[in-house]
Amino acid sequence: MASTEMTATDRDTGFFGQPRVLVHIFGVEMWERFSFYGMQGIMLIYLYYSAAEGGLGIDQTTAAGIVGAYGGLVYLSTIIGAWVADRLIGSERTLFYSAILVMLGHIGLALIPGIAGVGVGLVLVAVGSGGVKANATALVGTLYSEQDERRDAGFSLFYMGINIGGLIGPLITGVLQQDFGFHYGFGAAAVGMALGLIQYSIGRRHLIGAAREVPNPLPPAARSKVIGAAVVVLVLIVVLALTGVIKATNLANIVILVSLVAAIGYFVVILRSKITDVERKRVYAFIPMFIASAAFWSLYQQQFTVVTIFSDKRLDRNIFGWEMPVSWVQSINPVFIIILAGVFATLWTKLGPRQPSTPIKFAVGTVLIGVGFLLFLFMAGGGPNSAPLLGLVGILFVFTVGELFLSPVSLSLATKLAPASFRTQMVALLFLSVALGTAASGELAKFYSEKNEAVYFGVLGAIAIVIGLLLAAFSKSIRELMGGVH
Repeated sequence: MASTEMTATDRDTGFFGQPRVLVHIFGVEMWERFSFYGMQGIMLIYLYYSAAEGGLGIDQTTAAGIVGAYGGLVYLSTIIGAWVADRLIGSERTLFYSAILVMLGHIGLALIPGIAGVGVGLVLVAVGSGGVKANATALVGTLYSEQDERRDAGFSLFYMGINIGGLIGPLITGVLQQDFGFHYGFGAAAVGMALGLIQYSIGRRHLIGAAREVPNPLPPAARSKVIGAAVVVLVLIVVLALTGVIKATNLANIVILVSLVAAIGYFVVILRSKITDVERKRVYAFIPMFIASAAFWSLYQQQFTVVTIFSDKRLDRNIFGWEMPVSWVQSINPVFIIILAGVFATLWTKLGPRQPSTPIKFAVGTVLIGVGFLLFLFMAGGGPNSAPLLGLVGILFVFTVGELFLSPVSLSLATKLAPASFRTQMVALLFLSVALGTAASGELAKFYSEKNEAVYFGVLGAIAIVIGLLLAAFSKSIRELMGGVH
């Protein structure tokens, strides 16, 4: 049955040369990203703006750590979403229920005042977004056979759909925040997720076969143990929070530690499972890619920490006498993604087997994010409104090109290198690298100040470039472990 379905999707070219059902998957992800980036575009300034400005008045460094920790928790939650999909109800249903959690989280941010709303809202959004991300990506992977050369192009189109949401979200929430207040912006994010749920409810019936399968079902006898363990973990988290062990100032470090331990544990579990020798070598090949991915995202995700602070404090946002909302800076990257994703998709399709190998693509992406940080040196050390908007636009263009070399390719890579019984969980392992990098972006932001900008951007940029060059140097050995996967 699975092979028949795969043959049918191989012949289906109804959506820009891709299977038609792709539009339903990136539709719900597009609206989830609308709500996610719309909310995140105003979250940091909501935390550190004064009460007179409508914010909570939290210390700026602590606020950046919270945002980094929250972003890391989103990707850390992909473990939960992937496990539920692989062991309990399958990817399709897990995605649907996760999207409901996201919507409820944004409603909480919009309606519950103060730090309580932040706590309830961010936890629900983080857990829900983790489930959406892991399973939407895995569902796209089910549309293609392993050797279908449309895979990278399909993931690039999927990525473009995501960034349409990432473009519109900050524009709408930013205007609402500036003109009416933060809670109206959070409310818009809730409406966006509701629209995504409506679209997905209409199109989800077309996802059949592997999309609804439970690859590695949990035995009924083990379910009570899992429920008990989950309750114990939740109680432990509440106790640690109430006793002050978990607090706002150390959230980023906690997420980094948990992400690192979870990633090591995942690699050990997969490598010690009953998988073929070819699958095991492919998992080993994934390790250096994991490291490069974490390094890339630790810099890239500073768009929501250091770059946001830079934009608020230093960037000249005056356009013909009108001051652009801070959150609109978050829409620059999606504009470039929308313009360039199709170009990259066409490029990889045209090149076919002649395109660069995945390790080389990862290496180029990591080097470019380092170059982007070095470009900040030309704007470092000035005063308020000293940094030109076009300068930041140019830097984010470099960020975007690096992202397109690494991010959509990494989504495709995770599904190609995954052992058969760990399809969704391999995607979760990829997102653990993003969790690690995103939480690190919040922790790294604590070292940033207007006085040490040159050192900050210069050191981090140089480290990223070195990591990229090392990956390129070992690309041939990595390809040999990939067992025929390009």
